[in-house]
Amino acid sequence: MRLDDDLRLAILEKVGIYSARFSIPPPVVLLTQREVLSMPKEATEGRRTTAYKYYGVSYLAENLIFINVRKIPDERALESTIVHELVHMRFPYLSHGRRFSRLVRRGLRGARFAPYARRRRAAPN
Repeated sequence: MRLDDDLRLAILEKVGIYSARFSIPPPVVLLTQREVLSMPKEATEGRRTTAYKYYGVSYLAENLIFINVRKIPDERALESTIVHELVHMRFPYLSHGRRFSRLVRRGLRGARFAPYARRRRAAPN
């Protein structure tokens, strides 16, 4: 896909909509490799110079996502990538797998999720 002002606005709108559904604050969205490299090294540590290989990357500690618009082939893949990265933000304890894929599909269908809350340990008897 080719990045222009209309596409940038559409992506930011979708991120806002899906963030509300996942009950997370909207992340900072980076759409070009240049934007990733212009961020402080601490913010994009881990996948700073290899981000261009992926459709998207989540930087959880900084509430930051990179959507590689150049690599994404169509609108459907774009929306799926946005939801995929936001699932990483909402469910930081999950890695890719069956449950993760199920959450992405539910997110694409419009499901809403309660805010993240750590589990409380049961009191000893």
